[in-house]
Amino acid sequence: MTPDTAILAALAVPVAGSALIAALHRAPNLREAVTLATSGLLFVLVASLAPAVIAGERPAVDLATVMPGIELAFTVEPLGMLFALVASGLWIVTSVYSIGYMRGNREEHQTRYYVCFALALASAIGIAFAGNLFTLFLFYEGLTLITYPLVTHHGTDEARRAGRVYIGLLVGTSIVFLLVAIIWTWMIAGTIEFAPGGILRGHASSATIGLLLALYVFGIGKAAVMPVHRWLPAAMVAPTPVSALLHAVAVVKAGVFSVVKVVVYVFGVDAIAGLASVEWLPFVAGFTIIAASIVALRSDNLKRRLAYSTISQLSYVVLGAALLAPLSVLGAALHIVAHAFGKITLFFAAGAIYTAAHKTEVSELDGIGRRMPITMVAFTVGTLSIIGLPPFIGVLSKWYMLRGALDTHQWFAVAVLCAGTLLSAAYLLPVVYAAFFRREAENAHHESHGEAPAPMVIALSISAAGTLLLFFFPGEVLALAQALAGIGPKS
Repeated sequence: MTPDTAILAALAVPVAGSALIAALHRAPNLREAVTLATSGLLFVLVASLAPAVIAGERPAVDLATVMPGIELAFTVEPLGMLFALVASGLWIVTSVYSIGYMRGNREEHQTRYYVCFALALASAIGIAFAGNLFTLFLFYEGLTLITYPLVTHHGTDEARRAGRVYIGLLVGTSIVFLLVAIIWTWMIAGTIEFAPGGILRGHASSATIGLLLALYVFGIGKAAVMPVHRWLPAAMVAPTPVSALLHAVAVVKAGVFSVVKVVVYVFGVDAIAGLASVEWLPFVAGFTIIAASIVALRSDNLKRRLAYSTISQLSYVVLGAALLAPLSVLGAALHIVAHAFGKITLFFAAGAIYTAAHKTEVSELDGIGRRMPITMVAFTVGTLSIIGLPPFIGVLSKWYMLRGALDTHQWFAVAVLCAGTLLSAAYLLPVVYAAFFRREAENAHHESHGEAPAPMVIALSISAAGTLLLFFFPGEVLALAQALAGIGPKS
């Protein structure tokens, strides 16, 4: 299969899978088999493109011309390759988990759930392979719309309110800020194609660059940079596999991916380094890291704690890009992967606890590690990776960001990275301590329970193992991040 055919197939397979899933709504076993087969085939198609991209090729397809100078176009470059690998790979694991969760909790509308999930992955692949800002915007909006039914899955008043916040903030920011930034970029640069080194060099003043950057950062609401973050904790009303989609597989990763892609391929790291008008971004990202961590520290609800942890961790990616140093950009790209594996493990564990023990609060988890040892060991692994401790992938991404900050003498960023790491430990380690080292309160559990259904335990074990294996065998992931930053063998 040629690379251009693989690109088109990667976009088409989840769409075709969603149609087949819908057709099999009366045959749950076949429906879920199709979900697993579709996710596996998508990953194979995406992975088949990686060797060429690492070797320096940039497979591309121009699908349609919308108007002169604006095309529906796809190009596979290192950052998009990295995002696509994460999204398609974790879809397999999330599909396994979903089977146990949706059946274990007797959720309604399961077919709709699997259909929307498949279409969300199609949108994520479109974002990953977008060759220009128009294509990125089109699939970015599509991802928002297709995940709305997932956020409102339960159909309660609370779910509908959360859905209004979700759709209102994400669509509102993208229309008011992101679309304006894209049109302005086209007017200034005469193109919206992504290009190494950026497309704005020599076309805009320093003040214009600073204003455009603000429009992009706050227009890409999925990156959850404060104050454009409230949609994310509101969406925690959704089922846990949806939370995993929002926090690890597609939605928030689409946000920070888009921020990094715009910084690298629209502005150009070298082109804007040293401009006073862009020096505000590390401070905004740093504030988000610290403020969200403090909220997480004070939250007793486990999913809310993890939601604010996600807001904090996303801004590590934004901070890494904002430092405009090759090593920090490398670290930002790696953190997309590290956070995906670590955070999906934590959400999988939270969902397993809810399914098996019906517990949602941190204060209710004393001694639960003795009843659910596999789940809580996996939670511990995810915790250590999110904190940034070896031997887990999280330490690599934070190490490169810290080196980038030190090399460029950006001491505020150094302080934020250190403080954020300590705060991560402060809001996650108490959960581990309570699970394993505190005695279970009398009558805390009204019935005997063990682990969650096997598919859920298998999935969280795989994602936890991934955080360990990626530390020892970073391989293609590191090569793609190096190529993005321009410090690898192929850039």
